Amino acid sequence: MVALVAGFCAIVVAAALAVTVALADDRRYSAEIRRTEYGIPHVLANDHGSLGYGYGYAFAQDNLCVMADRVVTLRGERSRFFGPRADANDPFADEEDATSNLASDVYYRGVRQSGILRRLLARRAPLGPTADLRRMVEGYVAGYNRYLADTGVARLPDPTCRGKAWVGPITALDVWSGIYDVQALEGTVGFREAIVSARPAGGAPAPGRAPIIPADAPDGTGSNGWALGRDATADRGGLLLANPHFPWAGHARFYQVHLTIPGVLDVAGASLFGTPVVEIGHTRGVAWTHTVSTAKRFTLFQLDLVQGNPTSYRVDGRTVPMTRQTVTVTVRRADGELSTVKRTLYGSRYGPVLATGWTAKTAFAVRDVNAGNLRSMNEWLAMGGSQNIAQLRAAQDTYQGIPFTNTIAVDAGGTAYFADASVVPHVTDAKAKRCIDTAQGKALYPESFVLDGSRSDCNWGSDPGAIQRGIFAPSRLPQLTRTDYVANSNQSPWLTNPAAPITGYPAVFGDSGTERGTRTRLGLDMIAQRLAGTDGLGPPGFTLPSLQATMLANRNYSAELGRTDVVAMCRAHPVLTAGDGKRVDARAACDTLASWNGRADAGSRGEALWETFFDDSLWAVPFDPAHPLTTPRGIDGAHRDVQRALADAVRFPGIGGSVRRWAGITLHGCPEEKGCFNAIEADGRSIQGSSFIMAIELTAHGPRARTILTYSQSANPTSPHHRDQTVLFSQKQWVTERFSEAEITADPHLQTTTLHD
Repeated sequence: MVALVAGFCAIVVAAALAVTVALADDRRYSAEIRRTEYGIPHVLANDHGSLGYGYGYAFAQDNLCVMADRVVTLRGERSRFFGPRADANDPFADEEDATSNLASDVYYRGVRQSGILRRLLARRAPLGPTADLRRMVEGYVAGYNRYLADTGVARLPDPTCRGKAWVGPITALDVWSGIYDVQALEGTVGFREAIVSARPAGGAPAPGRAPIIPADAPDGTGSNGWALGRDATADRGGLLLANPHFPWAGHARFYQVHLTIPGVLDVAGASLFGTPVVEIGHTRGVAWTHTVSTAKRFTLFQLDLVQGNPTSYRVDGRTVPMTRQTVTVTVRRADGELSTVKRTLYGSRYGPVLATGWTAKTAFAVRDVNAGNLRSMNEWLAMGGSQNIAQLRAAQDTYQGIPFTNTIAVDAGGTAYFADASVVPHVTDAKAKRCIDTAQGKALYPESFVLDGSRSDCNWGSDPGAIQRGIFAPSRLPQLTRTDYVANSNQSPWLTNPAAPITGYPAVFGDSGTERGTRTRLGLDMIAQRLAGTDGLGPPGFTLPSLQATMLANRNYSAELGRTDVVAMCRAHPVLTAGDGKRVDARAACDTLASWNGRADAGSRGEALWETFFDDSLWAVPFDPAHPLTTPRGIDGAHRDVQRALADAVRFPGIGGSVRRWAGITLHGCPEEKGCFNAIEADGRSIQGSSFIMAIELTAHGPRARTILTYSQSANPTSPHHRDQTVLFSQKQWVTERFSEAEITADPHLQTTTLHD
């Protein structure tokens, strides 16, 4: 221990730290939190446990109430504290999805009782967590609990949970539960309602709404990601743009952090709430981001039920009984008294049985590819130690645990890399053709792969080199390495770089040769214009300032492709007929569109009008697979639907074009389906879209990063860091990241907290 301390202190002195971090023999953890502008914590420690300790403490200072509420969910205790339905008594009701508290509790208690987490945690790395990651999680929990103990529930600064009975210490199992839950976002989590309400044909249905059939991606999630290599940059190095689109409230927010173990780990970026590693970020030599991929995370299996026994099914002619799990939930009644509710969950060899489609003859089960995966944190921690693309790829190949995203990365040498290196069910096109053959499955679950569960040869296959059975090996994943660029905006890998289309991947990864959305096309157009020097931002090639300007230019691509046509139409037809038959004078609206600069800037009348008017059914020139970047386009002003749409937009302003505000601040950007890259969407209660924005240049002298955490660091409405970065975002300003010791210690407002335990 003495040698460890001496070695560590030598490193600290050599790095010219402002203060030292010491670890005494009788202390488990010792860490230092140095906060720079906008409350961004730089956590310094000499081991992974202490690093987690400092991180957990810093995060609790800013967002304890959100984490406490999250733990209530993961333990299946929402009904105990808030009643069986999400309502005004639930402080985070708006941030939860539509699932009732009771349904949520049944699902999460079922996960806890199943023992799946304990089985996964019992595995050795790489299948289970590494020793460093385990220590980091344990330290994170200890740091969070230390802050809670020091402050006290009754004295918490956030009034949202101050003095509340549902706030208390957390455990490592709570953190692992949150990690496991994030990995299942595109799988069983989306089917919660269908799982807990499933009953055999003829049985009494569980109370609640109709089961939800999830979309392919979690609501509110998406992203833009660019990696710009040496042939696309002015100084022949690497630049990266990270622009994840996630909800602005609740547990799916990002938290900005810098984590350092001198000589071992030095990584900065952002983490999803409650996770102790950087998931989007950079080291000195490499930077990466992620975009939600189009690959499937689950498949459904249609079960052939035994006649007269709707809880047994056949596989290869043999009868297999469903499993049953009884879950008990404590519920607070309206009078405040507690009672218990019991539910039975049904399972199959493939996974949970669903309510939708369960008849006397047939049922459907969901198999989640991430049900056996707790490896993502291993992978991100290893990526945080990488310094080039080769090391980053080695980390991904070792753990194969990224749950639902593509990876876009670049290193200081100017090598750009894309891969859908996520966990994907091993369903080849041949197997899909042979096993997806049920009309009922296609009708009930049209967006899903529904396989024949009565045949074992229709179950997932496997690859040599895959870390677990049932997934594709790294060598089979869509990937591309370039020296110019790779880019993705949540569509399939096909046009990651139009000069080198990616093809030949199985359909389970996504489509190819199909229409690209306006956000994807706009992103590729912005890159093309910058490389040609035709965007007004200077000579060809990206610099850090031009990358920042491109990101927040707020071009509305649908308007660029159709506004001229619409203006010509309303000039020719100044009086239009709305959908309700009313005659509408469109001259003022026409003037507004004609004078609009086509940008989704805050307060733009033209943008608001265009958002209300436009939808992608109005294109005049349809998609042509031979011209995927230039079609569809144009708007036929002579078409009655186009004229009616503009008349309706004039008659009913603000529908689809409402002002987006957060914490009293007016925002720029617009919904992606309207043609915006800087996607910002609001439904009147919540906002989602651009969240953690990072533009970074990797140079021989170290990284130069500019960042914006659009909703700021803290969910606490009384915190000075609740809206400070949101103000920056509204003004298109950026935070200059402090990564080196010299940059951190030069902050005149540096605040340091030294922790020992």
